Amino acid sequence: MHSPFDLHKPIAIGSDHAGYDYKEDLISFLEGRGLAFHDFGTHGKDSVDYPDFAHPVATAVEKGEAAFGILLCGSANGVAITANKHQGVRAAVCWGEELAQLAREHNNANIICVPARFVREGDAEKMVALFMTTDFEGGRHQRRVEKIACA
Repeated sequence: MHSPFDLHKPIAIGSDHAGYDYKEDLISFLEGRGLAFHDFGTHGKDSVDYPDFAHPVATAVEKGEAAFGILLCGSANGVAITANKHQGVRAAVCWGEELAQLAREHNNANIICVPARFVREGDAEKMVALFMTTDFEGGRHQRRVEKIACA
């Protein structure tokens, strides 16, 4: 399988309670492909605060300890907002395959954020598969990505 990411590194994954079931599905998806991952939690359906899981995933991506990240919550907005506070992180909310592909091609996103309450069962796996196999186009998009950071 071709991937623009270094899949010798683990994939960082995390969710809050709303994304827990899909996170577990995605872990099975990754295991089925023999891919290493680091599960930053949550580890149950009890109500939790999404930043407690988004920050560790984003930190792993930011430090280069993870190939890329996967975050899930009800709308994906909370985890995306949190993750995007980290320098070098480009977390994209994706609720369809075309968005996952464009997040990589045009934005060089390194964390995919899935809104668990708004995607059908099985779609998260399709989006992650596209996300991790789609190359960044560069070119005019490179110039735009270089303008994202504030510091």
